[in-house]
Amino acid sequence: MSGPDLRRAAAARAVDLVTDGMRLGIGTGTTANAFILLLGERVRAGLDVIGVPTSEATRAACEAEGIRLTSLEECPELDLTIDGADELDGNLRLIKGGGGALLREKIVAYASRRMVVIADSAKHVATLGAFPLPVEVNLFGFGATFKAVQKAIEAAGCAGELTLRKASGGQPFVTDGGHAIVDARLEAIPDPERLSAALWAVPGVVEHGLFIGLASGAILAEACGDEAVVTVLGNP
Repeated sequence: MSGPDLRRAAAARAVDLVTDGMRLGIGTGTTANAFILLLGERVRAGLDVIGVPTSEATRAACEAEGIRLTSLEECPELDLTIDGADELDGNLRLIKGGGGALLREKIVAYASRRMVVIADSAKHVATLGAFPLPVEVNLFGFGATFKAVQKAIEAAGCAGELTLRKASGGQPFVTDGGHAIVDARLEAIPDPERLSAALWAVPGVVEHGLFIGLASGAILAEACGDEAVVTVLGNP
């Protein structure tokens, strides 16, 4: 069974959580795109929901599916956010931001009563850190911030290489908010809370990809022969 099949299986279970009249946060990435396609089918069948997209790419995908959209200015409190994750552990701590939308994703998740992660089971790990941790930084004073981030990571008991993320054309990747992303390849993060606090103390850090205390549940799909077995963690 392929990755897209697993993503669709997890997304299908998540769509079952959506009820008429909900205000939804809608995530970014390949798994979130599977959710958007299925949600669009239900909307065209008569489901009445309104969504807040976490990126311009998600906005375009929702508009293509006919999903009605709003903003957090117009709708500051959401019922449910559905989003993917690059990694999650047994305490529902996440690494997100592989697609570069971590700032908007975290703002939307924080505004939601519930956040449910959808992913294939390979994203479920014992210890976070194998996936590079994105750190979104202001372009002003980038060199100084880069060095300060490196020191903060070391002070939090982690070590690894930091690189400026590049776009496909080789130029620095720029987020929807106009910031750069530094990817920290740490291999393991023994204390995510400690690292989160250390990064937040650095002026110039706009956001980081550790999502702690935001996810209420997760829906994970795993291949079992030709079938997808869905496991639920926490309280979706």
